[in-house]
Amino acid sequence: MIGLQIRGENGTIEVRAKHGVVWGPGLAGLDQSVFPMLGHLLPYADTVFNHRQVSSLLQEVPRLPAGVLTDEFTRELVEMGQAILDGQGLYLWFLGD
Repeated sequence: MIGLQIRGENGTIEVRAKHGVVWGPGLAGLDQSVFPMLGHLLPYADTVFNHRQVSSLLQEVPRLPAGVLTDEFTRELVEMGQAILDGQGLYLWFLGD
């Protein structure tokens, strides 16, 4: 399971997502040339996106094949991504197992 958090510059957890995403063939099979942000996630490592990267990430989400992310996780991802874009000194963390 990959979790999602917003953290501040000093690492303080500001928001935790209620839903995670299960690592499976959908995520593992994403073409990194088409989905450079989500295509680089790993199931066993943390991945951090800054303000500029979150902007690119949010452009990928509507183009994802059906079933890669659940509706609940997608909704939280978009809301949290927008919070990053609206704030300062915030980072979006994907937390691998």
